[in-house]
Amino acid sequence: MRSFRLIAVSALVVLLSGLAPLALATVSHPETYHRHARHLQAASSARHAGTRSRSRRPASVCRTRQQLPVRGSRRRGAALIAAHRHAAPIAPQKIEVATTIPTAPLKHWVILPPLTGSHQSLVRQNVRTVADGLERIEDDAQLNELRRERALVPVPVSAQLHINEGLPMNRRYCRPWTAQFLADLARAHTTRFRRSLQVNSAVRTVEYQRYLMEVNGNAAAADGDIASPHLTGAAVDIAKKGLSTSEVSWMRAYLLPLEQAGRIDVEEEFYQACFHVTVYKSYTPAPNPGMPRYRAGSTLLAERVK
Repeated sequence: MRSFRLIAVSALVVLLSGLAPLALATVSHPETYHRHARHLQAASSARHAGTRSRSRRPASVCRTRQQLPVRGSRRRGAALIAAHRHAAPIAPQKIEVATTIPTAPLKHWVILPPLTGSHQSLVRQNVRTVADGLERIEDDAQLNELRRERALVPVPVSAQLHINEGLPMNRRYCRPWTAQFLADLARAHTTRFRRSLQVNSAVRTVEYQRYLMEVNGNAAAADGDIASPHLTGAAVDIAKKGLSTSEVSWMRAYLLPLEQAGRIDVEEEFYQACFHVTVYKSYTPAPNPGMPRYRAGSTLLAERVK
């Protein structure tokens, strides 16, 4: 029992001897003591936070302390954002229609119906070609004679105007005023669309027209007051196949004033998909500096087609 007391007294002496310097430091330098205590407390808190973080996350996804989100900070940030939203409501925006949908100049649009033909139109074409002094070409011999006399001229093929490759060479001819009409039309069309037109048919003979009547139920007659104007070389067929809707509308707008002026007759065909145009000799009147050309009206109307 006595030995136990000695051991306890010795331990007490040792403890008091270790605390003595701390007590003296506290008395002599209190600032140092408190700074040391704060340092120990911060280190303990850091070790505690790290231990808690490692216990919640696997080692593969652990991040540094700077990367870990602080719940208090997140809540404070959310509260600040909510307060900002309520403090500054969004002002309603006024959207102008002009900024989303471009306006179209409707007043410049021209929509014309198809230039369909009629029995009366076909009779008028025969009457007018006879008045122009034209006769129906019976066969290839008469056709070649008219070619030599230059009463028939070649269709003015160019980069602006093509011709059907299946058309025989001796039928790629027409009257001089018809050739002038084709050149004017092709030039205006290429200027507008940067594309060419195609002629599918030109002069025909009575002999060939009778053959067409046997194989094509839509072919015009070879005799009588409604015979095909192609037999005189004054008519041509301009292909519609390959033309866009805008081009077809433009063609109608270009041809209509000429028809109303009595310079041409137009039949828009759908079975053969072409514009059948008979051109009269008055299309190219004697030049008069004081009078405008009739096709100027066609150009003005066609320019309004978009």
